[in-house]
Amino acid sequence: MSAIVVSAVALLASGLTFFSGFGLGTLLLPAFALFYPIQQAIALTAVVHFLNGLFKLCLVGRHANVRVVLLFGLPALAASWVGAWALLGLSGVQPLVSYTLLGREVQVTPAKLVVGLLLLLFSVAELLPAFRQLSFAPKYFPLGGVLSGFFGGLAGMQGALRSAFLVKSGLTKEQYVATGAVIALLIDIARLSVYVPAFLAEKASLDYPVLCAAVMAALAGALIGNRYLTSITMKGVQSLVAILLFAVALGLISGVL
Repeated sequence: MSAIVVSAVALLASGLTFFSGFGLGTLLLPAFALFYPIQQAIALTAVVHFLNGLFKLCLVGRHANVRVVLLFGLPALAASWVGAWALLGLSGVQPLVSYTLLGREVQVTPAKLVVGLLLLLFSVAELLPAFRQLSFAPKYFPLGGVLSGFFGGLAGMQGALRSAFLVKSGLTKEQYVATGAVIALLIDIARLSVYVPAFLAEKASLDYPVLCAAVMAALAGALIGNRYLTSITMKGVQSLVAILLFAVALGLISGVL
């Protein structure tokens, strides 16, 4: 069941959000969180996001704007590393609250609470028209990189902030997609450099069959998006993202997930 749900989400999200520059990680994280602990869900999402971004780079990478990558991507890379370490630090803290729900012991850990609150914040923001229209001048690129990178490392939420800063940067559609893909890849490299050694040290194992299925589905979605969905509207996708994030956020904050 987990493979079916996660693969379906990966396929749809990768295809529908190819040109938006965000959405795959946002949709995929809640899907993984339904079946795995939040730290593992974030790591699994990062792997799929990284490989999908690498594939997207092969498709459109030649259009990337080097100046924007340097101004935005380098601060994002450093901040993502910090955010990933912050997540690991929270993962080692004892649960804040424990209680019994329907005969099952439920724990609210600091990692679940922080990630849940962030998801709640992003879900509300996705529903607000003012946030969807938010944009920043190019002089704020380094700040945008820091914010996008940190939240990407901490909770996998990087794309919406990145898009807000890049949407009025004067890039063509091809440059926008390619530049966003390069920046996302830098963030993924930084956070995976923290997640992977931590998992190996704890002898934790990832669900490789589900991970492989999600990766293949995401790559297929990227191909479909690149070929057919050049004029897709994102309003419906954003609403779906917001509702899903809101539900998962409440589950994490309450300890149910």
